[in-house]
Amino acid sequence: MVQIAEVKKIIEELPKQEYVNLRQWFAEKDWEIWDKQIKEDSNSGKLNF
Repeated sequence: MVQIAEVKKIIEELPKQEYVNLRQWFAEKDWEIWDKQIKEDSNSGKLNF
């Protein structure tokens, strides 16, 4: 399994555009997780105030 330190080193060595692409991918993944959580909370009634 790859260690976090290895991942960090690889990220630091990325060309600028690849780094930008990676950041965009992470942002999209964060929004996907957020959207899923909101949907689950809505369906479960947690957002019914």
